[in-house]
Amino acid sequence: MLIMIFNFLVGMTDVYVAGFISPEVQAVVGFVSQIFFLNIIIANAISIGTIALLSRSIGAGDFAGAIKIARQSLIFGVLAALVLMMAGLVFYREIVAIAGFPENIRGIAERFIRIFALSLGPNYILIISNAVFRASGEVKKVLLTMFLVSAVNIIGNFVLVFGVHPFPKMGYTGIALSTALAVTAGMLINFILFAFSRWRAIYRAPTEISVNTVKKIISLSWPAALLQIAWNAGSIVLYNILGRLGSASIASLAALTNGLRIEAIIYLPAYALNMAAAVLVGQNLGAKKVVRAEEVGWKMASSGIALISVMAIIIFIRAEAFSSIVTGSPSVLKETVRYLRFNMVSEPFMALSSILGGGLQGAGDTKGTMRIIIIAMWVVRLPLAYLLALGLGYGAGGVWTAMVISMVIQSILMAHRFRRGLWRRMTLEQF
Repeated sequence: MLIMIFNFLVGMTDVYVAGFISPEVQAVVGFVSQIFFLNIIIANAISIGTIALLSRSIGAGDFAGAIKIARQSLIFGVLAALVLMMAGLVFYREIVAIAGFPENIRGIAERFIRIFALSLGPNYILIISNAVFRASGEVKKVLLTMFLVSAVNIIGNFVLVFGVHPFPKMGYTGIALSTALAVTAGMLINFILFAFSRWRAIYRAPTEISVNTVKKIISLSWPAALLQIAWNAGSIVLYNILGRLGSASIASLAALTNGLRIEAIIYLPAYALNMAAAVLVGQNLGAKKVVRAEEVGWKMASSGIALISVMAIIIFIRAEAFSSIVTGSPSVLKETVRYLRFNMVSEPFMALSSILGGGLQGAGDTKGTMRIIIIAMWVVRLPLAYLLALGLGYGAGGVWTAMVISMVIQSILMAHRFRRGLWRRMTLEQF
């Protein structure tokens, strides 16, 4: 939960600082964030595969196997990051053009993408090494790392954007650069934590690729990668739809950026429980406690729904007060409030989907989770958003409506998948 709070504070700081520059920069921060998340999809997918495999090894008491999985995950992640880094540095203009950025903010977006591309290697190592610690239950190490990463990022935003001696005033470039410096610091911290813990054997062991282990990681990771590609690409399409609203496009884009950052308050417990469910379900399956694994999933989902419902009601009632924190523009404020009022309705469903989805991924059922989220995004959300916003002329309100409807459908499908229980029979050998 604390780690999620740190991430939330970083996101809010990005938007808050961008708001001092211009609504255009706020719009870019949200739009580029989707592309940035698209670029770290493989790292997140590898981390999901790592947790599923490693948590079972830990649950079964096989620490030597856990070391092997951790090492192969890190090597695989670094190689993938190098390929994506080169692609980002070479094709950044094409990426911005394909994403559909409005013409007047493309130059800002190109600068952000180049800086983020340079930070992909450290970010991949940070994400995967955090997954290693989480899978073994050593979450306090991750907490320490992410606290320092967040502190560097937040302080860097103010120091580099506005200029604090001896650092020059860098404007919006400082937002991207502070993120790059923060993830690099996090990578170095985790290297140190590995060296002074039971994980030091990662450095001593052979560094060649183990084809069998990598195959297992890939078999779990590719559905998670495709899931995240579908989700983040879909989010970019939503930004693209909002970018076609003519004079209302900038306010709508900024509202989505602001709304997602405020909505992150709601995501904190949901994603914290998502990660915990993945680890606990995986560890219980590794220890052959199948009934307990299922009970953990449902209990965590129930508590998450209760907590998030209360939070959603508060934000719904105080939507204008929350929105005024991140913007002073009347048009952006009005649309941000409308976004929040729409999407608070879907938050309990989001909690159910997220937490049970984490349990399914921890059990190794990444393909089932992938299918459900792709259906919700590409079969329901995007066609409906296009129809309502552009076809029927409801504008941004049509996009917000489509988001709510698709989340309700996604949660129903996820609960049905978890209840069916196909994941109970999955074993490491199947991977």
